[in-house]
Amino acid sequence: MTGRVYQRDKSRRDVWQLIIELGRDENGTRRWKYESVHGTKGHAKKLLRQRLTELESPDYVEPTDVTFGEFLRSWHADHARHHLSPRAHESNGYMIERHLVPALGAHKLDKLRAMHLEACYSERLDAGLAPSSVRKHHNIIHAALRHAVRLQLIAVSPADLAVPPRVKRTEMLVLSEEEAGAMLHAADGTHLSMPLLMALATGMRRGELLGLHWSDLDLEAGAATVNRSLQQAYGRLELKEPKTARSRRAVTLPGIVTESLRAHRAEQARRTLAREPGWTDSEYVLAAPHGGPWKPADFDHAWRRFKRRERIAIRFHDLRHTHATQLLKAGVNIKVISERLGHASISITLDTYSHVMPGMQEEAAEKIDAGLRAALAG
Repeated sequence: MTGRVYQRDKSRRDVWQLIIELGRDENGTRRWKYESVHGTKGHAKKLLRQRLTELESPDYVEPTDVTFGEFLRSWHADHARHHLSPRAHESNGYMIERHLVPALGAHKLDKLRAMHLEACYSERLDAGLAPSSVRKHHNIIHAALRHAVRLQLIAVSPADLAVPPRVKRTEMLVLSEEEAGAMLHAADGTHLSMPLLMALATGMRRGELLGLHWSDLDLEAGAATVNRSLQQAYGRLELKEPKTARSRRAVTLPGIVTESLRAHRAEQARRTLAREPGWTDSEYVLAAPHGGPWKPADFDHAWRRFKRRERIAIRFHDLRHTHATQLLKAGVNIKVISERLGHASISITLDTYSHVMPGMQEEAAEKIDAGLRAALAG
């Protein structure tokens, strides 16, 4: 690669033209790079040496006219959809169109800087968006720009330098045994009765519960196998495999759940045999009120309506936390709880439920104290 300094206009002695030969393209045509420089000839020659060094560097990236918005949409459509679940892809697409393209899309991809990202985050926070939502925006930007680096469209990702907002852990609400019992009594006779009982008794996630088939249950052995999760994206239902190997698991069912499931199955069979109008037979354990799979969006609507009526403040996911907390307080081994919840590792279980540990430590110390005193007294 070669270059030279040329003074195109003799009347302007402080303006110089840098001419750099870039070699030939795939058709054999010579390629050139031009740049105007103001100053002395010595300054122009120094700048020429810098440009040649940059162009010969393995990290050099050819400037592009692509905007960040254009790249973001292309990345989401052509790359991200192969690496995300349909549900996550739909959610990310909404955030891209609703927030990221309007705020940052006009910037040239290679001119986007960390200060632009942080200014965007600040504006979103000032507008009332939750830090957790802004953090999700950052994660999308970070993934997209990391891909741009791999494609050699940019040399460095500004998202690596930007500081996203700190996110406080979502407050975990847990029902006491009395509150759980009151909720189940209130749900008795409704379509939510069986889902709420199973959520409290097994700690399964919503999608795992809604995806259960009767073939996943062994009522004689009192066990359920989690093989899939029911999700909804772009208006379509999808049975998705568990997100980790440990999420695919066997869960032992309490006796009260086994008994309730037998009665529940008998009622489904009765409706099928009676050819009840509007009823659709299916293999789903927690079928929709009229049979068939219970769409997550419809289930959430029924749950919110029930919560308002009964003045319940918890999320459905908090029933999973309630299950785990009750097991911890009952002294069940943490490894068993982790396996029951389908966590990828015990450390996740310990981190999630560390708030329960202090009280258990005190209880353990009291038991050790009582045992030692009894031994010394003997």
